[in-house]
Amino acid sequence: MNTIHQPETSLSLTPLLHEWVHQLVADSEGLVQAIQKHQSPLNVHHLTPFHENISAYRSVFDALGVQHKIYFARKANKCMAFPLEASKAGQGADTASYRELKQCLDAGIHSDHLILTGSVKNEKLLQLAVDHHVTIVLDNQDEWELLQKIIHEQQKKVTVNIRLGGFQFEGETLPTRFGFLLDDAFQFIQYLNEHEEYVHYTGLHFHLNGYSVDQRVAALEQSIQLIDRLKTVGINTYSLDIGGGLLMNYLADASEWENFQRELKRAVMGERPALTYQNDPLGMVKIHDQLYGEPTVYPYYNTLHKEGILKAILTATSAHYEQPIFKLLIERGIELRMEPGRSLLDQCGVTVARVAFRKKDTDGNWLFGLEMNRTQLRSSSADFLLDPIHLPIHKNAENEVTAGYLVGAYCLEQEFILKRKITFQQFPAVGDLIIFPNTAGYMMHFFESEAHMFELAANVIYDNGHFVEDL
Repeated sequence: MNTIHQPETSLSLTPLLHEWVHQLVADSEGLVQAIQKHQSPLNVHHLTPFHENISAYRSVFDALGVQHKIYFARKANKCMAFPLEASKAGQGADTASYRELKQCLDAGIHSDHLILTGSVKNEKLLQLAVDHHVTIVLDNQDEWELLQKIIHEQQKKVTVNIRLGGFQFEGETLPTRFGFLLDDAFQFIQYLNEHEEYVHYTGLHFHLNGYSVDQRVAALEQSIQLIDRLKTVGINTYSLDIGGGLLMNYLADASEWENFQRELKRAVMGERPALTYQNDPLGMVKIHDQLYGEPTVYPYYNTLHKEGILKAILTATSAHYEQPIFKLLIERGIELRMEPGRSLLDQCGVTVARVAFRKKDTDGNWLFGLEMNRTQLRSSSADFLLDPIHLPIHKNAENEVTAGYLVGAYCLEQEFILKRKITFQQFPAVGDLIIFPNTAGYMMHFFESEAHMFELAANVIYDNGHFVEDL
């Protein structure tokens, strides 16, 4: 992958860019026409990196000889192109709502390539899954009682996996609001096996908060212990699902990331000029000249990421069994499942917005207004810490290097697309395009809203210079 470098007028955070993004930037005329047709902002996707990411994960599984199934987490991006491509590749999609599941079914994705993991499953959703023989991951007793009512009244069979929580790590319980405790899960699965003729239990499931490799190894080890315990009472487990949360890497340069982290703290302490609007601490707290906490942002630079993390998890040695995790799975004939969202979408999309105005605020800061709102580039991270790409449209553009802030269309003082000050190699003009790299994972769709009755952004697939609308 190549990178785009910006001048050192302010602190750069240089994004990694896939080759298709360079092609898109070079095709400025086509991009302008696409914006004119679909309006700003426009989410542009590409499918090649998606297949590359699937292949990277599969290469680890294949090298270790582990049975596997990769379910794309639909919540990370709503485009139907991705679950369809995952299914074509022999993998599947993790769905978490009625519309997510129904769209996949209506698109012809086979039920064997779908799983239902939603946090809240009402009767309508469970009924859809039962009707189409989609595996349901059960999270709690009330959810089970609703499913039990459906299958008993209609005498329909259902396949279930059981979500686990409450794993022990370094002498403490990992906190979670999801899943059954391991002992409770054992008793529940026994009950299903002995008393529920319409229920077919096939596997266990967990999804841990955060990104710790060691915690995932501990959860796998304890899940395998439960599998062995179930085996002693004649209950077979065929799959074990580790969810998602595998880190990816957005940035080209570790030193840029480390420098930004360090200089942000200095700025908040008043030791250097601000890096963010009104010196926003991005989640840190300053009390009596003391700084507490760390920025509440995604770790945008990671040396160990994606398939490297998966390999680290699978090759780690279980302290209890004194064997690598992958060998424990192979010996038991367990299919390891995973549900990545962000990492499968690495390099799969960009968000493009048109410059609407330039002005200064009361403090003299340049503000560049974009035809978009902040919910269209937002995740749980306090800021999206990648340098955007400025694509000038006018030939007679001013070449003056200018630093300023990107603001959006909601009528709020806090309406900033990025909180970080950005340096532009030339002064942005009305009609210019701003391209935000690598936004397909969570940034486009997870928090988008229609406040002010603004329409949601269109989604297109970029294919050989053509912009094709998603289904």
